[in-house]
Amino acid sequence: MSSLIKVEPSLATSIGPIDLGKPVMLASGILGISLDVFNRLHRSGAGAVVTKSLSIAPWEGYPNPTIFSVKGGGWINAVGLSNPGAANFAKMIQPNQDVPIVVSLVGSVPDDFKTMLKEFENCKVKAYELNLSCPHVAQVGLEVGDDHGLVKEIVSTVKKSTNVPVIAKVGLGTSNYLNTVGAAIDSGIDAITAINTVRSMAIDVETQRPILSNKFGGLSGTPIKPIAQRCVYEISSKYDIPIIGCGGISTWEDAVEFFLAGASAVQLGSAIGDNWVGVFEDINIGILQYMKRKNYSSIKEMVGVAKKS
Repeated sequence: MSSLIKVEPSLATSIGPIDLGKPVMLASGILGISLDVFNRLHRSGAGAVVTKSLSIAPWEGYPNPTIFSVKGGGWINAVGLSNPGAANFAKMIQPNQDVPIVVSLVGSVPDDFKTMLKEFENCKVKAYELNLSCPHVAQVGLEVGDDHGLVKEIVSTVKKSTNVPVIAKVGLGTSNYLNTVGAAIDSGIDAITAINTVRSMAIDVETQRPILSNKFGGLSGTPIKPIAQRCVYEISSKYDIPIIGCGGISTWEDAVEFFLAGASAVQLGSAIGDNWVGVFEDINIGILQYMKRKNYSSIKEMVGVAKKS
């Protein structure tokens, strides 16, 4: 862009019908269980917070060990989507007035999601994110995402059951994830989050056994950033749908790369383990400084620039 005319940049962004004051969100599965924590994250610079994935009934998840630090950065986790259940969680966030909360939902059939939506009718919810891509829990997640007919049924049911915007979170399963995106779009989804953690494992050379109790888990953090960025680029090149980039984001440069690839906002989770909640403000400040240097006035102006010839 020309730098002859200086503009005052804004961090505000829109993901389809979802307006955010800042483009960096908390990803699902990290600190997503307490309204007090949500308020702290929002004050620390998070544009929105995504809850842990919620099921109809409470889930205990897997026994320890459930998380493993990967050499060189990143984590493998198999927590098992432990959560208090949709009804209990809805009661907890019912007092919320100020925090943009995105409620993540997980289930195996359309009626699961329809039932859970009713629990949140009296809650202030910014959007729903449908977890169609958890890589380590049977009968939900990737098994749902790989069934494109079921994806259409779930998205259609949710869209008919609420006026709140709906996001589909996709990952890399056994089928082409772009077809999962297409199925969700055909059924009226408002936006896509890409991507979820990547199915992986770790083995202890002394015990000669898998480290995680579930054997397999989801890889997050720095190692999956190039994969996630490629997926955002591919989705935005094939479909006209708002995208939230997720996977390995820990710096402002990472966030900007995702914008340039086609994302209108980003989510982060693993980075909190290294930098705690200050990472949100650090990234926001870095994005603003970059926008001033490049003379961008809005996030929208950066979205998809890397695709231009």
